[in-house]
Amino acid sequence: MNQEMDARKPDDDQVSNSLSAPAPDKIDYVFKVVVIGDSAVGKTQILSRFAKNEFCLDSKSTIGVEFQTRTIIIAGKVIKAQIWDTAGQERYRAVTSAYYRGAHGAMVVYDITKRQTFDHVARWVEELKIHADASIVITLVGNKADLAESRAVPTEDAVEFAEEQGLFFWEASARSGENVESAFLRLLEEMYKVVSKKALGFGDGGVVVKEGLRIELAAGSDLEISEMRNVSSCASSSC
Repeated sequence: MNQEMDARKPDDDQVSNSLSAPAPDKIDYVFKVVVIGDSAVGKTQILSRFAKNEFCLDSKSTIGVEFQTRTIIIAGKVIKAQIWDTAGQERYRAVTSAYYRGAHGAMVVYDITKRQTFDHVARWVEELKIHADASIVITLVGNKADLAESRAVPTEDAVEFAEEQGLFFWEASARSGENVESAFLRLLEEMYKVVSKKALGFGDGGVVVKEGLRIELAAGSDLEISEMRNVSSCASSSC
C-alpha cells in the first residue's frame, strides 16, 4: 500500500541508484538523515532494508547511535546519504537529541500494530522542531504494513496527522521491502530541493551546503557510536 502524503514517487530520470559507489571526490553532496521513533518499531530494519536490502529476524535494540550510508544519483548529482539510526529507549534520549542538529532530513517511524508508538510521534516531531534546522524535511512512516491484520493505527489517523504537520507519509514494511525504497528516495529528493535552493541563495537561513562540500560529523567522547556491520543471520535479496 502506498500512502504517501503530498508527494509523488520520484521520477526515474530524477532519482536513480548508484550501481557502483563513486570515488569520494565525485560526491556532490553529503546529506545527514536521522531515523527516529520509539524502541522496537523497526527503525534499524528499515535502514538495513534501504542501505543493504537486508532484513534481520533477530535484530537487537540499537544502543546509542549507529549509521549506514548509501550513494544515489538525484538530478545528475551524486548524493551520499549518511543515515543515523537513533535508539528509541528513554535512557538514550540525550544521545539522540545531539544528533538532530545538522540533519537535513528525518524519518519518524511508528509501528502500525502498536497504538502507543503512533501516539508518541507528536513528541518526536516536536523534538525535531526544537533541535533541528527549521528547513529539515520530515517523513512519517508506519512500519510493519505486512501485519495489517493486527493493525492498531488506522491509516486515516496517520494521514490526518501528516497533513496537520506538513509531513510526507508512507506505510511500509521492512520485512517485505514494500515502500521502503520509495520513502527514502522521496525524502532525499525533497532534501536535495531544499539544499539546492539554499545553495542558490533562495533559502531562509540555516546551513548552506554547496556542491563538493563535505559535512564532517563530530562525535563527542560521551556519545556511543558504531558503524553497522553485516550480520550473518541477516537475509539479503541475493539469498
